Amino acid sequence: MIEAVALTRRFGDRAAVESLSLRVGAGEVFALVGPNGAGKTTTLRMLGGLIAPSSGTARIAGIPLVGRRLQEVRGKVGFLTEAPGLWDRLTVWANLLVYARLYGVPDPRRAVTQALALLGLTDRASSLAAQLSKGMKQRVALARCLLHDPPVLLLDEPTSGLDPQTARVVRELILERRTRGHAIIISTHNLDEAERMANRIGVLQRRLLAVDAPDALRRRLFGRRVRFRLGDQAERFGPVALSAGAEHLEMHADGFSAAVGDGWADVPRIVRALVESGAEIHAVTPERVPLEDVYLRLIEDSGEDAP
Repeated sequence: MIEAVALTRRFGDRAAVESLSLRVGAGEVFALVGPNGAGKTTTLRMLGGLIAPSSGTARIAGIPLVGRRLQEVRGKVGFLTEAPGLWDRLTVWANLLVYARLYGVPDPRRAVTQALALLGLTDRASSLAAQLSKGMKQRVALARCLLHDPPVLLLDEPTSGLDPQTARVVRELILERRTRGHAIIISTHNLDEAERMANRIGVLQRRLLAVDAPDALRRRLFGRRVRFRLGDQAERFGPVALSAGAEHLEMHADGFSAAVGDGWADVPRIVRALVESGAEIHAVTPERVPLEDVYLRLIEDSGEDAP
């Protein structure tokens, strides 16, 4: 559904995005994360046909991203930009109706009615866009990019600055579209949100530093880790765990966490060694390294200058 090969965009001497390659399939949410200025918005704008890449190629829903077919590409994409970009002096209904007609939707009034209902905006149809809160404007902008039921969604910071209730509505809608088989890329700074919604995450700093499922990224950088909760004097048993195969020990007040071998084969041996040494084991549980730690490790290890 979304394919990019070696996409690069330069602004003068500065490379905003460098040799970016990715593929996002139907029914997949791909989260693009990275620092401010890392190229996330530029990437989405290239994929949406709003700006041309300096080099590289892309296909959207099987259509090559080239000049003579850009209008066709745009008809396959729902693009939520950083700013809602509504006409303040028009009503919500009029804003959406204009776009439904621009998209060539067969029954534009029906499409607008459905989009308003989907985003809980039916009672605001007659409100001027200028009178809406930021959250309401974001809902209208999202309704706008769904009017023509596009197979591809490009969402730039879809929940930025929204209240929790509105953010939840947006997340649920994204997940519903994923279930329906849409290919979706979201740009976000919210790592928790990225983990909850995305099948895969791409960490971008001009170039893609890593692409994988969240748990796979954790294992790649930190290995498999287990938390051992012990009774009193837990610090005594760190050396015992190390001698039994634990690695990269991190002590806590009630025990320690450690990296273990693939397939958890080392865990029974470590537990047995601890028990034989007199340790009182309260719990042994997998430890999930925060996604923030994964992200920061990748950024710090990239060797890239700050954007």
